[in-house]
Formats: sequence, structure tokens, C-alpha cells
Amino acid sequence: MKEITAADIMQSNVITIRENDTVEHLAKLLSGKKISGVPVVDDQNRVVGIVSEGDLVAADADIHFPHYIELLGNIIYLESVKKYEERLEKAAAVEVGEIMTRHVHTVQRDAPLHEIATIMTDHRINRVPVVEGDVLAGMITRADVVRAMAKG
Repeated sequence: MKEITAADIMQSNVITIRENDTVEHLAKLLSGKKISGVPVVDDQNRVVGIVSEGDLVAADADIHFPHYIELLGNIIYLESVKKYEERLEKAAAVEVGEIMTRHVHTVQRDAPLHEIATIMTDHRINRVPVVEGDVLAGMITRADVVRAMAKG
């Protein structure tokens, strides 16, 4: 029996966005297409990032300044400064490039189903771009993986 690969289950007609597109355009795109995330590509269709509804929600969330406790003259932050800075940057974002995730987990067309499922599980991600070299070829979502598993 042939092993299921990324090429077997990927969606080839992928909706994409560019780094310099506005966050407002992204929100309209996700809402209008009823999708939860898209890869961010450059002029050569290379994946440079990925952005999701979660990034949009973070960009629109109320920013709460870190709470702190003074203990023996030292300030201990209850919320990491890095996370606070990221939330502040996303809240002020105008362009997709400001809220997207730059480190994108991708797979090649010949990646087996178990590898794709492992990447999604280990990194807690809902979608994985499929690339040929570094050029976008398709997209796989958790729903695609579940459908493939159901077909056995």
C-alpha cells in the first residue's frame, strides 16, 4: 500500500498574502474566504511567514501592562517582558509583516503523513505550507490530515 504524502492531501490552490498588505485587508480576506490562516509570500512565491486569526486577535487585544511585585527592592514580572513587547507590537501593527510568524514549519511534497501530523502536534500549529524547494506548492490543514487518516 502506498504511503500517503503531502502531495496526496495538500490543497494546491492556496490563498496567500504579502508582508506589506494591511492587517485590515487580512481580516477581510480571512473572513470573506472563511479560512483561519494564510501563508505570507514574496514576489517569487516563497514562504516568508504565516499569519492566522490568532495573530489578528492578538493584534486587536487590549494591552495590559505587566503586573509586578516589589520584593526586597527587586521587581519581579508576572508576565514576561518579551511576551508583553510582542503583544504591544501586534496591537500597533498596520501591516501583515508586523504580526506574522516568521519561523514557518514547512514540508516538501514527498513528506509522509505521519511526519506532517508530528510537526503539527509538536509545534501546536493548524496548517503547514508545502514547498518545492522554497516555493509554495500547497497547504495542509489539520482537517486535511484527519480526512486522510479517515480514508486509511
